[in-house]
Parts: sequence; C-alpha cells; structure tokens
Amino acid sequence: MAAGSRRIIAGVSGSIRSLGALRAAVAEGRSTGAPVLAVLTWAPAGGELAYLRAPCPLLLRLWEHAARQRMQDAFAQAFGGMPDGVSVRHMVVRGPPGPTLVELAHRRDDLLIVGYGGRTWLGYVAHGAVTRYCMAHARCQVLAVPPPDLIRELRPRYHKWRAEDFAVPLVG
Repeated sequence: MAAGSRRIIAGVSGSIRSLGALRAAVAEGRSTGAPVLAVLTWAPAGGELAYLRAPCPLLLRLWEHAARQRMQDAFAQAFGGMPDGVSVRHMVVRGPPGPTLVELAHRRDDLLIVGYGGRTWLGYVAHGAVTRYCMAHARCQVLAVPPPDLIRELRPRYHKWRAEDFAVPLVG
C-alpha cells in the first residue's frame, strides 16, 4: 500500500450508531493520517418509485436540504463542529445506503466504517441491514462499530404497543 493512499469512508445517518462510526473514523484518521470521507445517503419520502410517480422538484430540494442539515447536525453532535487534526470531507448522496457506501469504498486499501446493532426486528425490516450488506459486498476492510451500551440499557427487550404510541399531537 502506497503512503497516503488509504481512505476512510464513514456511513452517517444521524443515528447514535452512525455517530459512533463517525467518531471511530475520525479517530482512525487522526492516528493514521488518512483522510476521512463522511457519507450520508438519502431518498425521497416514500422511496424512489413513489417520487417517479409524482415528481416535485420543490420537495426534492427540501429533502436534499434536510439531508445536508442532518450531516451538519451529526458533526455538531459528535464533535461540536468539524474536528481538528484530520482531513474530513463530507458527501450527501441520493441513493440506497449499502450499495452507495460499497461503491465509494472501491479500493482494496480503503476502510469502510459503519455502525451496527441496537435495532429491533422492525427496524431491520424498515431500514434494511446496511452493515450486513457492506460486509458482504465491500472489496475493502469493513469496521462495524457496535452501539453504545446506553441503547441496550434504555430499550426494553419487549415493547407492548399502546394507543398513545401512535397518537399525533394536534396543532393549534
């Protein structure tokens, strides 16, 4: 591996798991001198198929702006802003998270860092298993950062759904 050729790609979504992956990526970048590329992927509300049926450029710009804001918020929550002592770039991409991250981490000497775990079975059904996809398809090393213990301590093993869980507050 040539000096300076390694990149660190971190998957960011704004979740606590992805903040752990972002922190690990920056720590690895600081210790090795490798640049960090933080990647947040997004899709239109309802998915790409729903957007193709009823396209709205204004909504598309709003969704993209919200994704960019989520990226800024992730850095603010993880570090209080952009971290010092490491070269960090961020990228907001419209597309599915797993395939996009694997495509960006295409070099053998790259390091792909993603968060994993701490989800319920419903979370896996709704969001997919991005970590599993990356580990199965990446051509580079993948570091899966476990969630903090706090998530496991706060979330009960079984949740009994109540009507209040689905209530929507009335405005005005």
